[in-house]
Amino acid sequence: MYVRFPLSLRNVEDLLHERGIDISHGSPEVLVTDKLRSYGAAMRELGNVGRQETGRWLNNRAENSHQPFRRRERAMLRFRRMRTLQKFASVHASVHNHFNQERALYSRQKFKQSRAAALAEWRGLLAA
Repeated sequence: MYVRFPLSLRNVEDLLHERGIDISHGSPEVLVTDKLRSYGAAMRELGNVGRQETGRWLNNRAENSHQPFRRRERAMLRFRRMRTLQKFASVHASVHNHFNQERALYSRQKFKQSRAAALAEWRGLLAA
């Protein structure tokens, strides 16, 4: 399943940086992948067989950063048409970003104020 999101390279770099993955624009010394055979075939075709490392837990950091997307992807399996999925994904992203506030960064009072403001704005949008 492929979901398109309007992200620039800079946005992707920022998202990865938030998850603890630093981007280097140089050539990588080692590529860590899981043991999927297509990776090995692609590495042979590119001539990078010596740079690939496969291991049981080597790829955990990258896979764990995909978990939020995987949860959304699992929920979206019920969509039969790509158009419906993309409509849902575009609306869901804006609504989720509007209401998703990191509670650990705010006091309870500040969280309740910002949540009330978000709900008031949402109700105003629905009334229009």
